[in-house]
Parts: sequence; structure tokens; C-alpha cells
Amino acid sequence: MSDDVEITEAPLIHPTAVVERGAQIGAGTRIWHFAHVMPGAKIGDDCVVGHACYVGNVTIGDRCRIQNHVSVFDGVTLEDEVLLGPSCVFTNVKHPRAHVSRKEEFAPTQVGRGATIGANATVVCGVTIGAYAFIGAGAAVASDVQPHALVVGVPARWIGWACRCGERLPGFASGVATCARCGDRYKSVGAGIELAVD
Repeated sequence: MSDDVEITEAPLIHPTAVVERGAQIGAGTRIWHFAHVMPGAKIGDDCVVGHACYVGNVTIGDRCRIQNHVSVFDGVTLEDEVLLGPSCVFTNVKHPRAHVSRKEEFAPTQVGRGATIGANATVVCGVTIGAYAFIGAGAAVASDVQPHALVVGVPARWIGWACRCGERLPGFASGVATCARCGDRYKSVGAGIELAVD
């Protein structure tokens, strides 16, 4: 680790990790074996960057969990409390070719607060994944995902709604659904849902 890495307060960086000069690492963040963090990366407080991850020139919020073998390429923004499952990946160019440089064409990808992206999922650049959305393992996401939406498959398709705690919500027959795990109540609003405030 270089002496020029900006460290705000006692993160844990494994000796085998490479954290480039200019990276910003938040308080309490842990960066594990063989991870590589690039110079423009901004990683928030209390995050975990797992084994053999690559973190490009991206912004990562607080309390994010990036599991083993994840690549977060330039152009991605993760809001707070995002979970990236093992070996999921982001792209950043729509029409890549090895012999054509397209660094000026990186398409931004936004992942909302509390969203989960399952193991081995692929997120094609230029999409927005809403807050608390849940992307199933192995899914291929090529279009925007609504907040709380549960999507699976290739290409990813909507199959239901997810609570903030991650559980699948029951049907909205009466326009309202209650999470069996945490008790949060949601109501239908247009084509989406939102937390019902009593």
C-alpha cells in the first residue's frame, strides 16, 4: 500500500491488496486478499471489498458489501448499503471491440440504496437499478429496474417485489402487502410500490 493513499480512519487493508495512490478509503472499510483498487476510487465507510475484487474509478457509498471476485468498472456508482454477490460484473461500454478505444463512451450505471445484485449476475452499462431492487443470481440486466423490483433470468424480467429486508413480498390483491419477515407494509403506486406510512 502506498503512503499516498488517503485513509480517513483505521480501515483494514490486507497486505496482498493493491490500493493505488489517490484512492479514498472510508473509516472501518475492509479490503481483502488480492483486491485491486484504482486511483480514482471513492469507497465509503464500513464497506467490505472481498477477495480478488477489482474496483475502478467509481463511487461506492457507505456500508456496501462487495463479495469475492466482483469487478466494478469505471462509470458505476453504488449508493449506500448495496450488496454485490460473488462474481457479479458490470460493463461500461455498449459496443466493445478490442481494437477500438471507447474510454470516452463509458455509459454510467447507478445502483440505488440497499439494492442486491446476486452472484454471477451481469449488469450492462447505462442502466439504473432502483433502491432495494433485488437482482437474482445469474441474471443479465440490460434495462432499468424499478425500486423494490425482483428480477431474474436472461434477459432479466420482473417477477415480483422485494422488501427492504430482502424478502419477497406477497401479492398486492388489495393494493397493500406486508412483509412476513419484518412486518413492513407496502402499497401499490402506479406501476411500482412504496413503503406505506401509517
